[in-house]
Amino acid sequence: MNKHFSDLLISTTGISEADIQEAQRIQVEKGGRIGEILVKKEIITESQLLEALSLEYDIPFWPKLPMEPIGADTTQDVPIHFLKKHLMAPLTSSGNPTTSGRAEGQQTTAADPELSGFIIAVNDPSAFQALDDLIRIIGVENYQVVLSTRDAILSAINLSYDLNRDSAEQLVQDMEENGATIISEIEDTADLLDDTSDAPIIKLVNHIISQSVKARASDIHIEPYQDSFKVRYRVDGILYDLLTPPKWIQPALTSRIKVMSKMNIAEKRLPQDGRLEVKLGDQDIDVRISTIPTTFGERVVLRLLNKSTSLLSLGDLGMTDDQMGLLRDLVASPNGIILVTGPTGSGKTTTLYAILSKINTPDINIITIEDPVEYQLRGISQIQVNPKIDLTFARGLRSIVRQDPDVVLVGEIRDRETAEIAVQSALTGHLVFSTLHTNDSASAITRLVDIGVEPFLISSAVLAVAAQRLVRVLCTDCKKPYMPDEAALQTIGITPEQAKNGAIHQTVGCPKCLHTGYRGRCVIIEIMLMNPEIKSLILQTYDSNRIKQAADMVSLRQDGIDKILHGLTTIEEVLRVTQR
Repeated sequence: MNKHFSDLLISTTGISEADIQEAQRIQVEKGGRIGEILVKKEIITESQLLEALSLEYDIPFWPKLPMEPIGADTTQDVPIHFLKKHLMAPLTSSGNPTTSGRAEGQQTTAADPELSGFIIAVNDPSAFQALDDLIRIIGVENYQVVLSTRDAILSAINLSYDLNRDSAEQLVQDMEENGATIISEIEDTADLLDDTSDAPIIKLVNHIISQSVKARASDIHIEPYQDSFKVRYRVDGILYDLLTPPKWIQPALTSRIKVMSKMNIAEKRLPQDGRLEVKLGDQDIDVRISTIPTTFGERVVLRLLNKSTSLLSLGDLGMTDDQMGLLRDLVASPNGIILVTGPTGSGKTTTLYAILSKINTPDINIITIEDPVEYQLRGISQIQVNPKIDLTFARGLRSIVRQDPDVVLVGEIRDRETAEIAVQSALTGHLVFSTLHTNDSASAITRLVDIGVEPFLISSAVLAVAAQRLVRVLCTDCKKPYMPDEAALQTIGITPEQAKNGAIHQTVGCPKCLHTGYRGRCVIIEIMLMNPEIKSLILQTYDSNRIKQAADMVSLRQDGIDKILHGLTTIEEVLRVTQR
């Protein structure tokens, strides 16, 4: 690095001469550029480096790029991997969207006036050869170069190439025009946006997955019928139609998915399970695939798990301060069982993961046994159930208690053996978390007795039972207040006094929420603490109705009403998940 640039870095960022010398020493030992070394060691930020390069090369620095997509002509001519490799984004917008954000009194560059015409954002101003190649490919004569951050450039590239992809309808039309499609058994590329295959079926599968990820879908369903088949995706717990292609495309689409997940494409009479990992821009998606044979062909369900999104904390679930305080007190207990109940898809595992993340500290040994392991939790030992080798919940749990755990998570209590070992673990000094499939918290006691656990063991071991549901959250951009009629208020149990002054909102729909009126979900929950009265009652009877009457708790319906009155969700949503 020349003396001028090192002085420039010192003057603009305030780093010391010693920092420069240390970076030079690393450069001699390991190679690389001094600016990148300083960023990697977190001595300066990427933006500070680019500001200095902006002054050095007399090129404007744009921390943010305009979110206007690159033209379709450009995305067809320039391979996406070329732009990603060299971190360049051709833009067709005009006008500088933002200043470079320099502090007052800091040196500026002469290249900061408004820019217009064809603009190319680069991350490395010294990559002249790659820039010349790009200009030659897109064939422009008048252009201007700006500097931008790595993330801003990658976002601009991914946005443009995603938007300019053929629509699903267009891909289906192409297949109809071609008449027949050959399934290509090629390995899937690292990034779906990089896949340049011309086979329409490959394009269609990639498009279905990418559109579903973009819509925040959790599942994709491919459902065959007698004369047609449907592709649907589940967003916030509700299924929506995505595509209805012609029936003849169904075998090709199913076979392509089975090829990607390394299933046996010749076997169509038996259920199969598989998995694959795909990248979509900067998102890592884990896809679990299940097929079953039906009368009209194989039905396929893809479960999408976005590993790039951070794990939810307890505060993200939408609980009240009282509920959070109650849970904090419970998880501080040295031993006992805490059960979370609810139907499939009610967020039980997410809640338990959030609790484990909260209590996960270096001085606690946490071991889980799950089916399947959905998220990798740092610092926690996780075991995957495997019935093929007889690794069941019961067998795994029996081995876990010999591993000196402080906290144990059992994915689900399904049988007497698992329940008894979990109870014994709780009674011998372990804090045990698990789930049950029951409708409310009181029914969990009845279920444990039905499984075969003695009532006196339940009253001794169980600390609390939480029952939960997921309700869709109103879109904050388009929701509007309204006054429901008396019949609707009476059905849910809200008085007209509670509903006045615009406390209750309804859906409208806008592009941000895909015109559904909802965006995201939150938990409604009831937490039944095992107080002395309930413990005594369990020894006499395990009637869930009597136990529920004795419980001093906010019910699911009451928690739902609270969410309605705070403008978080709608009457229809709470009724949908708490219908008696």
